[in-house]
Amino acid sequence: MAVYKLKDICLKIGSGATPRGGKEAYCDEGISLIRSQNVLDFVFSHDGLAHINEQQADKLSNVEVKPQDILLNITGDSVARACAVDVRVLPARVNQHVAIIRPDEDKVLSSYILFFLQMIKPYLLQIAAGGATRNALTKSMIKNLEIDVPDILSQKKIVAVLDDIQEKIRENKEINKNLEQQAQAIYSRMFIEHRQESGNPGQLADLISVKYGKDHKKLADGNYPVYGSGGIMRYVEKPLYTGESVLIPRKGTLNNVMYVDGAFWSVDTMFYTEMLRPNIAKFVYHFLKGKDLASLNAGSAVPSMTTNILNAMQLYIPDEKTLEKFENIVSPMYSAMQENTKESKLLANTRDILLPKLMSGELDVSDIDL
Repeated sequence: MAVYKLKDICLKIGSGATPRGGKEAYCDEGISLIRSQNVLDFVFSHDGLAHINEQQADKLSNVEVKPQDILLNITGDSVARACAVDVRVLPARVNQHVAIIRPDEDKVLSSYILFFLQMIKPYLLQIAAGGATRNALTKSMIKNLEIDVPDILSQKKIVAVLDDIQEKIRENKEINKNLEQQAQAIYSRMFIEHRQESGNPGQLADLISVKYGKDHKKLADGNYPVYGSGGIMRYVEKPLYTGESVLIPRKGTLNNVMYVDGAFWSVDTMFYTEMLRPNIAKFVYHFLKGKDLASLNAGSAVPSMTTNILNAMQLYIPDEKTLEKFENIVSPMYSAMQENTKESKLLANTRDILLPKLMSGELDVSDIDL
């Protein structure tokens, strides 16, 4: 096993820029512009994927994304998240918050680089925190990262073990996505397409109390998930709230509404909610999922949501019997989603335990058949 600096086994390491005109320059379709919100740990997210025209893309030709590229977030709260590009979004460019890492595949596999970056994420977070104003990874930091690289066959065997785990996690996510779509369809059928008149018009404030999330940075690591607009960011020592809640972004990607049930922490750029009535959380979640919250933006530079906007949202409030019926129909779906999520967390823990042992050679992969 040889030790290399990343710059010695990669064909390209670099980040992009925001097109002239900023968000006003985005198009409904065209060349994909990948931003930090699209780069999750191991997963490329299509949520909020922006597009630019050919002329803008030409000015960013030096950060054209290619198949097998690894994407690494290099600034802000999502720093050090990494994933492989989804070839379905190509042709694409990246903005200034995302770095392209393009391995020389004669020397190192793309997937091996991704697993390496995930393994050293705590270190990346540590060096990124040294930035003057905000978390940041510089091009020099990335280029000079040292990595143990075995022969290509050994890399393939290591990646195969870890990919099997990742595939099961991906399958669980797809199942959950399908279950949530079914629940949304049931909501639409019951409360939009065939709405019964046994209820009353009202406001969202009649159903929920909107609360502000809090900063999590000073909390020690633990077992309680911290939710940001991109999902779970980390696990901390104590929860901010326990129970059913609908999480609503206060800044940034306003349409990333989430339903949670349990003990959790919500970051200061997210609202969490307390329910004022029984059997209401899933109803509120699907109501908000059906709305374009981004169109209600109250901010100028950064998209923003306010409690006043949320509280004043008009809706038809069904009677308790109808709400209970909806709850009884969709609850088994939510239970299945929770079980899948729990299994995925266990799989991720197994992956994270195996990862350094495989990458260091502590676990022998010579007997693995491909």
